[in-house]
Amino acid sequence: MPLKKTVKITAAPDARHETSLKALYKKTFGREPETLEPLRADGSARKLFRLKDGARSVVGVFGPDKAENAAFLAFSRRFRAEKLPVPEIYAADEPQGVYMEEDLGSTTLFEYLNAERKGADLPPQVLAAYKKTLDWLPRFQAQVKKGMDLSACYPRAAFDRQSIMWDLNYFKYYFLKLAKIPFNEAKLEDDFARFADFLLQAPADYFLYRDFQSRNVMLRGGEPWFIDYQGGRRGAAQYDLASLLYDAKADLQPETRAALRRHYIDAAGHDQKAFMRHYHAFVYIRIMQAMGAYGLRGFYEQKTHFLNSVPYAVKNIEWLLRNAETGVEVPELTQCFKRIAASSYLRQFGKTRLGLTVRITSFSFKNGLPLDDKGHGGGFVFDCRALPNPGRYEQYAQLTGRDKPVIDFLNKEPEVAKFLENVFALTDMSVENYLSRNFTSLMVNFGCTGGRHRSMYCAEALAARVKAKYGARVELAHREFPDGASK
Repeated sequence: MPLKKTVKITAAPDARHETSLKALYKKTFGREPETLEPLRADGSARKLFRLKDGARSVVGVFGPDKAENAAFLAFSRRFRAEKLPVPEIYAADEPQGVYMEEDLGSTTLFEYLNAERKGADLPPQVLAAYKKTLDWLPRFQAQVKKGMDLSACYPRAAFDRQSIMWDLNYFKYYFLKLAKIPFNEAKLEDDFARFADFLLQAPADYFLYRDFQSRNVMLRGGEPWFIDYQGGRRGAAQYDLASLLYDAKADLQPETRAALRRHYIDAAGHDQKAFMRHYHAFVYIRIMQAMGAYGLRGFYEQKTHFLNSVPYAVKNIEWLLRNAETGVEVPELTQCFKRIAASSYLRQFGKTRLGLTVRITSFSFKNGLPLDDKGHGGGFVFDCRALPNPGRYEQYAQLTGRDKPVIDFLNKEPEVAKFLENVFALTDMSVENYLSRNFTSLMVNFGCTGGRHRSMYCAEALAARVKAKYGARVELAHREFPDGASK
């Protein structure tokens, strides 16, 4: 269904659509509407209107695709019969491509998130709204097992191989090519085939909502109501969760996504290990589908506001490369993702400031260097072994670089101060450059003999400086002493 944002537009609506909706309104309610206000539907060919008289307000829709209209109407009636929170259909004139439905108001979950959020983390009331939303998702998904008629599904009855390949090629032709990301087409096609094989291994006896994201959830009286499910079909449960949690502009933090994912798995009663086997592969394909849409609308159709979402998608890909596997070997596709993550060009659209995370690690050279083989590879390794070593003194041997006696010892050493002065000069240059280029990840490593005193002290010092001077997010880890890790 249609209602996304209720932003008034000034262009006059098509007279034929207006006439058809007014006629349907009068036939249904016995009187002419007093006002007809056009509404905007992002990225949709449908035309939306709010029609009012003194007694009521309804949403009228003209949809140029009759098969899509039929899917929406059929699903709406099914969901209403199952007591799911979707809009009531008041009337439809399918030959004219118009219908009228319940007005759910003007507040989407996305708008509520933006209005209430003051920083990166979700305030409790927004987190509660997301959890309520996810509590309903299993009930939608269960409709297939409850015998839902899928004959009205459009354009496919299932998220099958053809659907998957449509999405992958959508990403290839409208994003990779138009964003000028290089790739070997033959190798990429081989990866697509393997990737599709893997996705199709997931259990697929669920209703796949298809566009389960924060702009398609209306909040009325604090409760979620659901719209825009006309693309639904049979598919895997993981897809819709990925759609909501990796909704680009919602920009949920990794910790929030993990907490909400656990909430959904508990609510749905899934086996976590089985669910997670395919989960991140569905995250990737959902992001690829969205990036294809950004490319089509933004690069090709020159609706540049769609490109404002691209930096968020790049940020999500960068996080996935560091933290999640696709589950299947797709080397050429992975290289495409790495090129996307390394692109300064793709991070510059709109006024999006993604925020930089500086990952600072202390380590022992005896155990090898920390690796960043999944990120863009940016960062430093500093060798602290030339500094005075507190570990040579019995009173410090069992302490760490976070303990006050060791800190006091190193604070008094001129070599340490000079070393850190040079470290700060180098890292400041990179932090400032990365912030200006909208990069989201910088890695800095400090090594010493045991990873206990000097490297830990220097890592703590840099973490404090980055937070204080730049306000950047810091992920601080002491590899050899994980109990000493902090954020």
